[in-house]
Amino acid sequence: MSQDGFRTGEIDTSRPHPARIYDYLLGGKDNYEVDQQAADQLASAAPEVRIGVKANRAFLQRAVRYVVSSGVRQILDVGTGLPTAPNVHETAHEVAPDVRVAYVDNDPIVKAHADALLSRSGATSIVLADLRDPRAVIDHPDVRRVIDFDQPVALLLVAILHFITDAEKPDQAVAALRDALPAGSFLVLSHATGDFADRSEAQAVYNNATATLNLRTRAEVERFFDGFELVEPGLAQVPFWRPDATPPARSGEIGFYGGVARKIG
Repeated sequence: MSQDGFRTGEIDTSRPHPARIYDYLLGGKDNYEVDQQAADQLASAAPEVRIGVKANRAFLQRAVRYVVSSGVRQILDVGTGLPTAPNVHETAHEVAPDVRVAYVDNDPIVKAHADALLSRSGATSIVLADLRDPRAVIDHPDVRRVIDFDQPVALLLVAILHFITDAEKPDQAVAALRDALPAGSFLVLSHATGDFADRSEAQAVYNNATATLNLRTRAEVERFFDGFELVEPGLAQVPFWRPDATPPARSGEIGFYGGVARKIG
């Protein structure tokens, strides 16, 4: 591990990376031809994916507004991906300008882009670390500079856990992060699923990527919320979690679950 909690080395642009695939599907420009080809294959295998990633992004924004409106003033966003406007801190600051945000990702390209965009005010930080090593996230000095773990924190795990295999023990990683949070904290989580259609071809697209796609059922996703209390409406397809507008056409096909939960004790 490097000081940033991630193995140093050359940035791999020979294989698709989930963050860059996601960026391309959202209409971003921070991606390579290999990512574009993978994203196009993904859209061919799962036609709803383009509206799905946009719905997931909209869920993130609604969830951030919810937790900030509930009083949280610090956010730990693990697996943040490439910066996409509005970013989490921009969405949070619409509700409360004093919110602090620590961004964490394992892609050096994500960190480089975020470093260029984030202010040096001390209200935000970007850390190169991996969810598979939760202690490296929790103990990183640039996380600790922004996040006070004695006060409620909103932990964001949005569209990240499905890139971790069962063998890599994602449940233990989530539990380690949960145990570092005080009562009154929140977990905001979304996860891809194959509950609504056979998405084995979509999974295959990621076989040559830097991380595989591991779809999980509703019951499997709900287990990540152990130790938290889900807020209404519970775990739902992302377009239907507290929508602030009419969900887009074909929303019922979107293979993303999303939920927000509070740590009670």
